[in-house]
Amino acid sequence: MSIVTVIARLVVKEEAVEIVRTELLKLIEPTRQEKGCIEYTLHQDNTESSVFIFYEKWENMACLERHMTTPHFVFYVDAVEGMIEEKIVHKMTRIG
Repeated sequence: MSIVTVIARLVVKEEAVEIVRTELLKLIEPTRQEKGCIEYTLHQDNTESSVFIFYEKWENMACLERHMTTPHFVFYVDAVEGMIEEKIVHKMTRIG
């Protein structure tokens, strides 16, 4: 299987930016330790603080799918419930 690149864009409710930011930061270290994680970086927009982007690279789709069942990811989903206005996730394979 090919390496999977993920671009995940989150738009957070204004009143929840700091809470969600804290929860997102908690994901980084345990995720980087996961089998199959090649890269996992979080970015916050410079002008719209409510916009976060994850850039991820995984060895394959199975590793990405396993990530979404880990205790730290499940905890994050529960912790930010109702605080995310929009979530767009692109799962891509490099073609060039």
